[in-house]
Amino acid sequence: MLLDLEDECRSDSSPDERRPDCPVLLTERLVLRRPHLDDADALANLANNLRVASMVSRMPHPYTHADAEDFIRRAKTGGIGKCVYAVTIAETGEFVGCAGIEPHADEETVELGYWIGEAFWNRGYATEAAHAVIDMIFRTRDVTAIEARCRVTNPASRRVIQKSGFQHQGNGMVPSMALGGALPVEWYRLDRKTWLSLRSWAAIKERGR
Repeated sequence: MLLDLEDECRSDSSPDERRPDCPVLLTERLVLRRPHLDDADALANLANNLRVASMVSRMPHPYTHADAEDFIRRAKTGGIGKCVYAVTIAETGEFVGCAGIEPHADEETVELGYWIGEAFWNRGYATEAAHAVIDMIFRTRDVTAIEARCRVTNPASRRVIQKSGFQHQGNGMVPSMALGGALPVEWYRLDRKTWLSLRSWAAIKERGR
């Protein structure tokens, strides 16, 4: 579930977009970069979908082009420690969704969020993006743990969270801008020690190929 996340150097880039604490992330199939105004059309098109908005706590529905432009402006000027990424396909540059992190007040924990447009579901993009952001967080920031939440009715997001090594901590309620009211969610946590052990196993498997 994405909480309020809704660069490459370009001619429209400002210094905010090249913040060293939010580096461009490259995976096998994806590029995660700071969103820019050229993404507004694709963002509005993919986000204006109740099946997406109902799973993201602070995404309005309907979602307009003006909402997309406002989101991009806010993403560029986000607070210290907060990163919002546009998830794009490396081969084509096509915008497919968003991912990012929001720091907690204790400065030792951050929250992971992500969403992928319905046209790109079931391709593993959310898991690939989540792994890239998680690795960036633990490698570049002095945090002890990452948290994530998903609606209890969102098995796809739950699979992403579990495949990323998160452990279930409990249940709670969060507000939904799209649906109104509060909705039940599951709360997960991934600590640095667990992440290091998972990375070690991944390296062993890679060497064994």
